[in-house]
Formats: sequence, structure tokens, C-alpha cells
Amino acid sequence: MPIPRLTVLFLLVGSLVLGGCSNGYQRLLKSTDVNKKYEAAIKYYDKGDYFRSGTLLEELIPLLKGRPEAEKAQFYFATTNFKQRNYVLSAYYFKQFADTYPNSTYAEEATFMHAKSLFRDSPEFELDQTNTLSALEALQEFLNRYPSSQYRTESDNMSQELQKKLENKAFDSAKLYYKLRYNQAAVVALTNFQQQYPASAYAEEADFLRLMAQHAWAKESVEEKQQERYLEAVAFYQRFIDTFPKSKNLKAAEAIYDDSRAQVAKLKPASASK
Repeated sequence: MPIPRLTVLFLLVGSLVLGGCSNGYQRLLKSTDVNKKYEAAIKYYDKGDYFRSGTLLEELIPLLKGRPEAEKAQFYFATTNFKQRNYVLSAYYFKQFADTYPNSTYAEEATFMHAKSLFRDSPEFELDQTNTLSALEALQEFLNRYPSSQYRTESDNMSQELQKKLENKAFDSAKLYYKLRYNQAAVVALTNFQQQYPASAYAEEADFLRLMAQHAWAKESVEEKQQERYLEAVAFYQRFIDTFPKSKNLKAAEAIYDDSRAQVAKLKPASASK
């Protein structure tokens, strides 16, 4: 089926326009006219063409040192990286800007965008959370410096999301110890989790897993250590039923309690075994 003449005309015109734009951009890259390049970079930025704007600005920044345009060029260059999702680079350049121009009208936004870049670079909770901790630290530093900032609400929301990642990571790691039957490590990790996140949505599950891990740890211990560890399981049970009296795991917890009490009764007092 032949292509209509009007369509061919539109395609031809479009190709000429795009070709002209591309040729104009290539000429700018080769140009030594700093002012012309700067004006074009700002125009590309305003149009949302962050790739071309960023490419030009990266070339211009060392050439603009000492000129009033340098400040805006550096801030815009950091932003072009953020807009292209180059978050490691944008975090670096926003931090560099804030350190170089602490009194700039862009300083507050640059400090915030540094933290936001780190936030965007934070991985899923299953992965290493070093970047998450860096983002939290940057957000706290921002709020300490600008407590009344217009970005406070967004910063608080990002902090909460990052804290949730750390909570998920902590519980996932503690639960993994239990799954792998590293019972002593599981008890320690789950206890730390409960202390650090007392209001967690995982609180009930963490408490029950700790009870089961403690009972399993007591069972696998040498005889002289069993009594105190079974007694600890009894104490964990009491805490569990006091805190979660309607838990779906009550029957399983009661079975652990009964067995722990029975084992304590069979064992000689620790003092007698010395």
C-alpha cells in the first residue's frame, strides 16, 4: 500500500528539522564561543533536554570560573544529572555546589537535592544498606541546617521510608538466622530488633521466633547450660502471652512453655552440677 503524499511530506519536513537541530547542536559542541554555548545550555535545560544541556555545561564549568554564570551553571549541571537518574553523580555535584557556594540562593535546594539523590540511590532492603544509612545521615544534616525548610515534609517522608527499609532489613536478617538454625545468633538478633523497633509490624512474629529460637538453643546446649536457657524460654513465653494475648501462635507457644518447664524439672540445679 503506497504511503500518502501528505505523510511523506510530514516525514521529510520532520527529518529536516531534526537534522537541523542535530547539526546545530554539533556546531555548538565544536564552538569556542562560551557565551553562545552557555545561552544554548540554559535553553536546552528550560526545554527539558537535560542530556544536551548537561553535556554543554560540563564543558563550560571550567571556562566560567570567576564569572557570575558559574554558580548557575554548576547547579544546573548537578540537576541535569539528577534528571537523567545519574544519582551518584548528582549527589556528588550537589554536595560540591553546597560546599563551594554556601551562601548561594541555591544552597538550601542543593543540600536537599544531595540528600534526595542519595535517597534515590538507596537499594531494596534485601541488599546492602550502606547507601541507605548515608541518605539518612544526609537528610538529618539537611534538617539540622534548615529546620524550617520548605522541603521538610518531603525530607521527613523520605527518612521514614529509609527507616522502614532498615527495619525490614533487620527483621529479614534476624529471621534468616532462625531459618538457618543459628539459634543463638537468632535470639540475639531478634532481641536487638525488638529493642530497636518496639512498634514494628513484625513485633509479634519477632517475639514468637525468639521464643522458638531460645527453646531450640536450650535443647541443643550442653547439659550444664540447658537449665538456664530453658528458664529463659519460660520468661520469653511469659512476655509473649502478656504482649500478644490473642496471637494465632498461642498454642505453639504454650507447647514450648510446657516442654521448657518439663525439661527444667528433669535437670539438676546448676549448683548441684558443679
